[in-house]
Amino acid sequence: MNREKWTVQRILDAKGRCRIGALTAYDYPMARLLDEAGVPLLLVGDSLGMVVLGYPDTTHVSMADMVHHVRAVARARPTALVGADLPYGSYDTPERALTHARELQAAGADFVKAEGGVEILPQIRAILAAGIPFCGHLGMLPQHVLEEGGKYRIKGRDEAGRLRLLSDARELEQAGAFACVLELVTPPVARELTAACPRMVTIGIGSGPDCDGQILVTPDLVGGFPWFTPRFVTPQARTGEEIRAAASQWLQGLNPPS
Repeated sequence: MNREKWTVQRILDAKGRCRIGALTAYDYPMARLLDEAGVPLLLVGDSLGMVVLGYPDTTHVSMADMVHHVRAVARARPTALVGADLPYGSYDTPERALTHARELQAAGADFVKAEGGVEILPQIRAILAAGIPFCGHLGMLPQHVLEEGGKYRIKGRDEAGRLRLLSDARELEQAGAFACVLELVTPPVARELTAACPRMVTIGIGSGPDCDGQILVTPDLVGGFPWFTPRFVTPQARTGEEIRAAASQWLQGLNPPS
């Protein structure tokens, strides 16, 4: 196994050659386990709000939360490229975006990610001008779910949606984003975006098989959050059930039947 540190350029070089696997990590042991498995890209996602902190959505996650979890992941010293989400409300101006991107970088992130297209180009340019690699996020935007009535809707189903996604993706690529997560984008459009952006890696989640890579929330992949699993995920393990069973067996052992 190649244990050389993954870099932005190494991720870009993989486009068209192999599919890139990405998973979320929120703490030291998971980051270390995923890195030992060879996962090339780890994201400290604001999904931690739901699967770690118990919030109903990502809009409650603070910068303090993100910095805390990025530091924990960075302590594993992974060879994976480590990214971090800019949380809701932290990048409403270029100045705030840059300040908070620098905080995440200082905590150990190799790149930062934010949701949106042309409407956040000034923020993206400020981050990139400071030498901090940037990953976009198009399609379904979890930080905007309340604006959509709390529904997670597939994007790109109509022509207007398709054209907006295509325009946003091209603008992100031109600005210098090295990658972009495509969440719940209809598969034909995700395929089109991937082909239309030769200098940007697309990383799909619920967007079909034709992106340059795939990302999953790790608790979804390993059954670590058994109360909800997205339709597009097939868990590869059932760790939540195993933990519940182990704790139950331990408790029974404390008071064996006489």
